[in-house]
Amino acid sequence: MIPQVCKPGVRCLAWELVGFGWSIEEGLERDISLPKQADYLYDWLQHMNITQAVFVGHDLGGGVLQELLVRHPELSSGLVLVDSVAYDNWPVPTVRLAKLKASVIEQLPPSLFKPLFLSGVYNLGHDNEARRQESISLHWQPYSRTIGPKAFAHQISCLDSKDTQALAGKLSVIRGPKRIVWGDSDSITFASGQQLAAELNASLVSIPGGRHFNPEDHPSIVSQAISEVLQLADKNAGVDPLVAEGAELA
Repeated sequence: MIPQVCKPGVRCLAWELVGFGWSIEEGLERDISLPKQADYLYDWLQHMNITQAVFVGHDLGGGVLQELLVRHPELSSGLVLVDSVAYDNWPVPTVRLAKLKASVIEQLPPSLFKPLFLSGVYNLGHDNEARRQESISLHWQPYSRTIGPKAFAHQISCLDSKDTQALAGKLSVIRGPKRIVWGDSDSITFASGQQLAAELNASLVSIPGGRHFNPEDHPSIVSQAISEVLQLADKNAGVDPLVAEGAELA
């Protein structure tokens, strides 16, 4: 999506959640819960001298942004949340089950862990088969190493919907124009997207038949929502960077 929204005058930056993706080794001995991720993101913004931005978050990344911007609403000149964790809409059942078995999962070799990992990606879902296959290949790569199962077990052990439930009723402090983008067939319920839109006073963009990985399946729709927020933010006050922030688990 970045090539579609990173036009002259817009700086696009992608921040990887600590302990996810290719940074899984760095997360093993750290707290990588949602509130702590917000701390890490805030520190990174300070390091980058970013005082205000339009923020974009998908899945767990959206929850991190809710936490960050409730604490620091002055950072936001706009917000786009795509199929985001919120309230009590997560973890999804497959992740809840895996969380109960985390002590077993961390002992598995990657070859035995792979079917479990892939079932989670399948259950969250794509509605574009070609994108599904490409996504599975990319998501699996960091976890195919010996450290993968242990890192995954640590990730799911840090997931707790109490973190987003604690933000309910506080989100209205977040500043700037907002869009909520949601697949109407996402296992992270569409109703929670409607609730987010209402509390944030945000426009809700529904993707008919869309499942969970809509930045991959429907990048044009998500990019359009981002571009609209950028344009509105620019009219309001002028916008510096776009910080695109995402994650892999729900």
